[in-house]
Amino acid sequence: MVLEQFEHQLDHNGVSTVTQSTAPRPTVVRKKFAKPPVKVACLACRASRTRCDGQDPCLNCLSKKRKCSYLPSKRGGPRKKKKPSVLAESAVEQDDVQNSAITPVSPGFEDQITAVMFGEIDVLSGPGAGLRSLDFSSDVDSMLAGLLIPNDGTNPHVQMEPTPPSSSISIQSVVRTYGSDNDILSAYYDFVHDYFPILPPRAAPTSVDIPLDGIGSYTESPSEEPVLAYQPRSPLSQAISAVLALIPHPNDLEPSSHSSVIRRRTYAHSFAQMATASIESDCELHASSTNPSEALSGDRPLFDRENFHSRTPVELEKLLALLVLSVYEYTQRGNLLKMSYRAGQALAIARNMSLHSLGNEYDAFAEARRRAWWMTYYCVLQSSIVSTTPLSIDANDPHFVTPYPRFSADPDGWAILLQSQQTLVSATQFIIDLKKCLSTRTNFSYIYGRMQQLDSWANTILAQSNLPPLDPRPVNGVTEHTTAQSIRAISRIKLSSAQIKVHRFRAFSDIPIFLKKHCDLTAANSTNPNPASTTKISESPDEISSIGCCSGLEQLQQSSSSEYAPSSTSSTSSEFQSLSQYSFISEFPYTSQHSARVCLRASLLISRMFQSLPIPQPLSDSGNPPQVLQLLPQNQFPRTMPSFACCLMQGSYALLMIFWKASVENNILPEFGTGQPSYPSDGLMEELRQGLERIISAVSNYAIAFEALDGMREDIKTAYNTAFFQG
Repeated sequence: MVLEQFEHQLDHNGVSTVTQSTAPRPTVVRKKFAKPPVKVACLACRASRTRCDGQDPCLNCLSKKRKCSYLPSKRGGPRKKKKPSVLAESAVEQDDVQNSAITPVSPGFEDQITAVMFGEIDVLSGPGAGLRSLDFSSDVDSMLAGLLIPNDGTNPHVQMEPTPPSSSISIQSVVRTYGSDNDILSAYYDFVHDYFPILPPRAAPTSVDIPLDGIGSYTESPSEEPVLAYQPRSPLSQAISAVLALIPHPNDLEPSSHSSVIRRRTYAHSFAQMATASIESDCELHASSTNPSEALSGDRPLFDRENFHSRTPVELEKLLALLVLSVYEYTQRGNLLKMSYRAGQALAIARNMSLHSLGNEYDAFAEARRRAWWMTYYCVLQSSIVSTTPLSIDANDPHFVTPYPRFSADPDGWAILLQSQQTLVSATQFIIDLKKCLSTRTNFSYIYGRMQQLDSWANTILAQSNLPPLDPRPVNGVTEHTTAQSIRAISRIKLSSAQIKVHRFRAFSDIPIFLKKHCDLTAANSTNPNPASTTKISESPDEISSIGCCSGLEQLQQSSSSEYAPSSTSSTSSEFQSLSQYSFISEFPYTSQHSARVCLRASLLISRMFQSLPIPQPLSDSGNPPQVLQLLPQNQFPRTMPSFACCLMQGSYALLMIFWKASVENNILPEFGTGQPSYPSDGLMEELRQGLERIISAVSNYAIAFEALDGMREDIKTAYNTAFFQG
């Protein structure tokens, strides 16, 4: 009951295909699949999240030459009536007979069940996990799914039904656009600044949020090229408009409808393309006005427009626009490559302007330049974090000497944020190095020492982030108090995610199926019968991509750990014999129990910090103060700029793996469909459930505006439902 109510609150973002009836009066029919899904899918298709045709064996397993096994499920199919007729009862009995006929019970069947669960959880930890790419349309996905359904005579030929003409759509969709750059700047502080402070504090008093009303109303196709009542002048105001257009308009009666979502997407992408063109224009203007002999003189061209922000020079606007577009590509388009490309462009411009080597001078534009550089640095590191790729820069380059920006309400806020980002990117590089060591069975001594360094560094900065701000000094009555609090919460999220990345392999290395997936036991046993001997080999600089973020920390004495002893109830004895050969596991500086506790604390902190991030509360046109808006539902306005949404996936992965680990170790995984599992601990179960529900709530709030993150929400909910056996 609780879960159903919870899902009812969250499931308002579903996108359905609209089709037209052939009746004289057109009607709208919503269909999710061109062909309804089968009632029972095989275990292999469940684990890989592939559509099953329900045959025995199914086409997928037949083509891949793998075993095809079935297990009855409570999910799917039509709802049973309270008083079924005799005909219906006989049909149900016949279905039960068929299901029992195609459900062979074998000694290894429980292992297949755990494999399904593990498959749904393990995918949450990969690079870009859950992202839904808009550059590969869902319509194309549906078309391909229809084409892949076998047509052997038993299945009728599937065709995509036509989209209804615009006359059958009665919804009027309005999009959040603004009538001046000043209104866009004010909206930036209402919806963006608290999570992504690329500009100095407000230079003008807080004003009413006044998006244009009626702009975006349509009777034509929602994907038609928009006609703008006002075109922003600056590439920065255009990029910010792309983000603002994704936030539902207060007068949109059905913001989660398919037409409204498509309309917002169209406007946002038009603004993003407009910003890209303006950036190119600004760059060409700069290049054409600089003589080769004066390229390093520092003189900048004059732009024929006013500053978007009075304390930010015009020449910084193209750089800041690229930072906004980098986040837009990740959170809205789901394009990691373009995210990295935009951040790389910004870095090249920043270095060309020598923003990385500014001194301690403080003029009217000093704070803007410092924020521009360090937010560029932040975005470059973030693109490496979300894609789990090596850094394109030295994170500790000695030439990066520009002083940190400053929050008047929290002088240490920026330092904590940037050190947290360095910790997280170092933990990400640790994952890359660990994979290399596991594949080659070498350099484990480097991994052990690096793990201790990163763990110590993360704990130190996390302790600093929990201290109250020192010496707050308001400047002209502006403190950025909410922004500073938000940045502290984001820092804790990043540090907790770093802890999970550092400890997650050790935390779950006592589970054979996990170790088999991440160590490739079959290949290792055939090529390296004595992996323990390789742990003494010193690390090679060519093979290990080390980042010196922790070079100043003292080397910690390696703590003792218990010998590796896999659970007697988690797998077969042959697997135990294979796993016991890996003595390098027992040489890790932490036990699996300690690392699991670290992952548990970190994931719960992530869920709480996401929940603590402020909800946008713009002033309404009635002049009500922000406090009145606190009475509105939390999903009234979405949070924005979730460039660190990958931390949500890390948190949910850790919580689900801990639940699964405890269940496997206690041998209490029941068969699917019983709905009566015995959890390892009522208190632990409730903590895990609440943590996951907070994470689902946070990602659902983001998904109101950002379509790529809706895939994250679906993946987490699917794994959550599987873990807690809700049919």
